[in-house]
Amino acid sequence: MKVLLSYILFIIPDLFLFSLLKACYNFLQKNTLEDYMEKYNYSSFKIADIGDYLKVFACTAVMSQPIMAMIMTPKEPNPIQDIFGLLYNLVKYTAPAFIFGILYTTIRIHDLKCTFNPKLYYQSSWKNLFVPTIWWTLIYLLIMPNLQQVNHYYNFTSFCWQFINGNAAPHLWYNTMMLQFIILMPLFWQLSQAMTSPKRGIKVAIFTFIIYFGWLLFYDYYVFHGIHAKDWYLLDRIFISFFIYGVYGMLAWKFHTYVNSFFTKFCTVFALLFASCFIWTNLEFQSFGHPVNFNNAPYYKPSMTFYCLAVIALISAFCLFQVKNHKIKELHIFHFLATYAYRAYLSNVFWSELLWQILHLQSTAYIHPFLTLIFLWSSTWILSFASAYLIHQIWTKTKSILFRKISFT
Repeated sequence: MKVLLSYILFIIPDLFLFSLLKACYNFLQKNTLEDYMEKYNYSSFKIADIGDYLKVFACTAVMSQPIMAMIMTPKEPNPIQDIFGLLYNLVKYTAPAFIFGILYTTIRIHDLKCTFNPKLYYQSSWKNLFVPTIWWTLIYLLIMPNLQQVNHYYNFTSFCWQFINGNAAPHLWYNTMMLQFIILMPLFWQLSQAMTSPKRGIKVAIFTFIIYFGWLLFYDYYVFHGIHAKDWYLLDRIFISFFIYGVYGMLAWKFHTYVNSFFTKFCTVFALLFASCFIWTNLEFQSFGHPVNFNNAPYYKPSMTFYCLAVIALISAFCLFQVKNHKIKELHIFHFLATYAYRAYLSNVFWSELLWQILHLQSTAYIHPFLTLIFLWSSTWILSFASAYLIHQIWTKTKSILFRKISFT
């Protein structure tokens, strides 16, 4: 009963916040839905929004992970710890889903253009991804240095090392990994151009699967509770640890006619796979006993890999279902949110930490852990997306004014 209640509490904030943002955005948007439809014909929704949906679901879910880590302490009763363990495993699909979505959308956009200009691509990526990453990493290191992981900087060299290795804050390891996919995107583009037949795509998918599971065996033996657990920990943010999701994201677009049909026809099978893998991952997690340690739930296990792929398939099927039923407004909103998902992710720990400290939620969390999770998660979500949107709008208008003044002089 407690587990069922926790699942219900887990879903409520997503539904509520989605409805709230939908109402606010429909009120504030300048263009009508018809204008948007005219600019982006409906056929583009049938493909593009799988990547958008994955990004939004992943961004929303991942914001709960550092919050759970703050709330759940060894002092919590074992049943409470077990429920947090279930919830943590439930949202442990975020990095793979984001990587899959990025590759899907990027390859789709350039495939429709029939060209890939590396210079223009890197210019756009620098502006939209690298610059926000640099600013937020500096904010964490200079304003919230206590959030650093593993080690703390003590001179300029160690500062630079913390800056680039993803240890500046609990969630920035992911940025270090994801930006590697952005840098390597021209290689994925070249690979996508070689996918001239479904038969070749299947061969690449199988080969990727074999290589990746070989990597999982290597990681499990040498790193995860292995002899190199401490000195090789940075392997969890090397792109190879997630490359299967990048390759599969690329293939999902290249053969979208077949893949979309596969997602929709076998949705029930994916739901069963999701449930089975969720039980599997939790049995593995609970085998470590108490106190519950979230570090014992890594991405780099066969159970978690199948779980992530099942979640990606279900989210994709949900997107395709909305397309089929002409849910244009929902598609519009998801596209809007996906535009700011990465920047919202960068700021989420800043906002959750700020709320945690200002509102003194530590004592509240011990008495009402799940209510604290809902409040902090929903508030962080709103602040993260709102700040991402407002900062972007302010900076865009500031640049416009500056360039006009420079042109006038």
